[in-house]
Amino acid sequence: MNAAFQKLCAMLTAAGVPDARFDAAELYRFATGRDPRLDDGPSAAEAARLSALAERRAAREPLQYILGEWDFMDFTLKVGPGVLCPRADSEIVCESALALLQGREQPVVYDLCAGTGCLGLGIARHSPGALVTCVEKSPEAWRYLTANTAQTGVRTVQADVFTYYKTLPAEGADLIISNPPYLTGAEMRALMPETAQEPAMALDGGADGLDFYRLLTEKYRDAVRPGGWLVLEIGYAQGPAVLALGAACGWVNTSCRKDYGGNDRAVLLQKPEKSC
Repeated sequence: MNAAFQKLCAMLTAAGVPDARFDAAELYRFATGRDPRLDDGPSAAEAARLSALAERRAAREPLQYILGEWDFMDFTLKVGPGVLCPRADSEIVCESALALLQGREQPVVYDLCAGTGCLGLGIARHSPGALVTCVEKSPEAWRYLTANTAQTGVRTVQADVFTYYKTLPAEGADLIISNPPYLTGAEMRALMPETAQEPAMALDGGADGLDFYRLLTEKYRDAVRPGGWLVLEIGYAQGPAVLALGAACGWVNTSCRKDYGGNDRAVLLQKPEKSC
């Protein structure tokens, strides 16, 4: 193990970076193109670049922003300031939706609050023929969404989900998926340094974190065909509240899926086969 990498690990650890060794290895590979475990050390130019990257990470800038891209499922997304970083927990949400779409030909799917487009793109890649539309309001996130969806066949719409439902045809969607803002006011005031650098628009779910779930369960129900689904990413403690909102709005067959850490992460709500 070379001295430059050991120094980088120590610097990030001292700065309080979670999983500092992993981040140090990612930055080393990014700066040099080589594995630090097998490398004798960086050149002078590489060392200068590595130092600049290390200072950014030590200041708790998200690693994803520094690298400019991040993997999700089996593909890579462009990411940077102004858009929510894709997370592994969201893969469970996408996989849950894909299971519901099995056997459907050309299902119509909307990804609301799409951000990087990770959920919509995951569905488009693994549900052949799916007609996916990603909807995002933020101009900053929009540029990453359009870059990630370019030449994929996924449609993009820049719109506010608080009004977009008014434009949708009745019972036209097979599935609506969303990772909406869901942090509570208290959680917004206690963010980790990295998360605090992500856009508040993508995080703030109102005082109790449920503003978007109230909207999605009530206002988007008419857009889903009978038997179709609403699939929502949630915070780890929000399962009971979101399931209750769904039941109050007439969704049935409600259930919750856990993420890799054993926390509630995806709520699945079905529209009754016969409209009530």
